[in-house]
Amino acid sequence: MAAPGLLAWIVAAKYLDHLPLYRITQIAAREGVTLSLSTLAEWVGRVGVALQPLADRLIWHLLQGRVLHADETPVAQLDPGSGKTQRAYLWAYRSNDFELEPRIIVFDYQTSRSGKHVQNFLNSWQGHLLVDDYGGYKALFSKTASPCTELGCWAHARRKFFDLHQANASTVAFEALQRIGKLYAVEAESKHLSTEARQQLRAEKACRSCNRCTTGYCKPAFIPPMAAAPPKPSTTL
Repeated sequence: MAAPGLLAWIVAAKYLDHLPLYRITQIAAREGVTLSLSTLAEWVGRVGVALQPLADRLIWHLLQGRVLHADETPVAQLDPGSGKTQRAYLWAYRSNDFELEPRIIVFDYQTSRSGKHVQNFLNSWQGHLLVDDYGGYKALFSKTASPCTELGCWAHARRKFFDLHQANASTVAFEALQRIGKLYAVEAESKHLSTEARQQLRAEKACRSCNRCTTGYCKPAFIPPMAAAPPKPSTTL
């Protein structure tokens, strides 16, 4: 019977330090402890079963929020028997920083980047979802039975301008970065304000800066000849 401390060490090594079980056995062996792979695999499975009610409860609380953030990131997964790795994905869902409840982040492991995974996770959830422009999310925003409102991510939009400026010192991209920076400054200023005060500050400052971002790109003279058209700015929170 493994002690709780040993189980916590194994799970933390596997999921926080990203160590495969065979490396954990090697670490234990250096300390004079013999742990078989089959035993470790069984323990990890039992810990997962024991923690499932907690994970389910976290998901339930997460889905009570009106605004959620979602993103997906690839991870290398060992492919037993092949000596290689295959690509899997961790879909991350988190609560909004402005919610009164404690912050919640839930990771949903899936074997692909298919949009069906986010649809299955959110199910009939209704609210505002902050995402990048990945096509896998688009089906959520076309539903009529359970509407989900798309919010664009300024960080992802800004990245395109940053890459363009790094590549050729584009003056258009530099101007866009300066304007987006003003939006960030408004958000930093409003971080500790009440919802009503934050809304007022955004109306006074952020809307003006946001309009300058969008109207600037609607003028043909703003884009010099041969310059690539910048991506469509996203909606700020």
